[in-house]
Amino acid sequence: MDFWGVFIPLSLLFCMWTDAAGEISWTYNGLVGQSEWSEYFPDCSGTSQSPVDVVTTQTKYDPSLTSVTPLGYNQHGSMPFSLYNNGHTAVIELPEWMGLGGLPWLFTAVQLHLHWGSGGPSPGGSEHTINGQSADAELHVVHYNSELYPNMSVAMTQRDGLAVLGILIKTGEDTNEAYGNIINYLSRVRHADQRVFIPAFDVQTLLPNDLEHYYRYNGSLTTPPCYQSVMWTVFHKRVQISHAQLLKLETILYSSKAEDPDRMLLQDNYRATHSLNHRVILTSFSPESGKKLTSGEVTAIVIGVMCGCVGLAVIVRFIIKMIRFFTVLRSETVVANSSTSSWDVLPNIRPAPMLRTKESKEAKENRQDVALNSTCEGASKDEPLASLQTEP
Repeated sequence: MDFWGVFIPLSLLFCMWTDAAGEISWTYNGLVGQSEWSEYFPDCSGTSQSPVDVVTTQTKYDPSLTSVTPLGYNQHGSMPFSLYNNGHTAVIELPEWMGLGGLPWLFTAVQLHLHWGSGGPSPGGSEHTINGQSADAELHVVHYNSELYPNMSVAMTQRDGLAVLGILIKTGEDTNEAYGNIINYLSRVRHADQRVFIPAFDVQTLLPNDLEHYYRYNGSLTTPPCYQSVMWTVFHKRVQISHAQLLKLETILYSSKAEDPDRMLLQDNYRATHSLNHRVILTSFSPESGKKLTSGEVTAIVIGVMCGCVGLAVIVRFIIKMIRFFTVLRSETVVANSSTSSWDVLPNIRPAPMLRTKESKEAKENRQDVALNSTCEGASKDEPLASLQTEP
């Protein structure tokens, strides 16, 4: 009696962990949460697991890494996309003509899906982190190596079978219309196993504008069975969605089915980061080229440059004035030292001598007449005195 009392509940619990195909039903938290994945999926305990924390000071610049080239992303055609809630995330299946270039082999697109948090006080949502900092959400675009393998099922078990793009998502004030093509239809797949067709759109608009700056490393699937078969490309630049879009993403989906009596919100569907275990993360850019300045930093640089220019102009003006001052002082000193007397320095104030000219004849005669008259007058005045002197 005791045996059956223990066996039956355990059997029912095990059935809850498995789906109709006999696969174990895993979760991010709970009895088969990510801390227990390795017990049921051996690869989840491998040494090349994903996601990882990208420590930028420990990355290695590889100049051979060229720009990632989406193929056919903007050629969505007239057929609608399939949006599916698989109980772990929202998935959009992509047409086979979409692919990825710029890699050692040709990779064909399979699907894209999202990871997010719960809007709680602790930050989180993205799977990959940069220098320990997580983003609000993360988009993955999954491709398989169609040059070497016939399909996704075979490729995912091979070391070089998959290539996944990782796009970190942040929030802001502006609505992202591209991500609205997904988020606006999530209400139609609120419960697990629900599927709906949505209008096709340009998948490339989901990617950042800068496809040249990224991190590259070899890792794994971030969900069971955790096959270590992924060539990861995590873009350096983030894309932005609005706060309202993130809130809708975090609160609208359920991991439970519609017929389940207890509804469970689909939140915190991201895996914790794992150790690199001697793996090296390559970068397609040097640290200097990858650094992006904020608006405040740009403003500070502009103000600093302007102040520097003004200061330089003041210094140049001061130097010029000092050069002129010492030049004048030197010239005056040279003049003073070369002088022999004060007369050589002071101006000559003596009047210039007047030139003699010949007197006219008339003027000469008049002068002679004046002189003669003067003589005659003097003689007449002397006559009485002479007569007085001659009398006895």
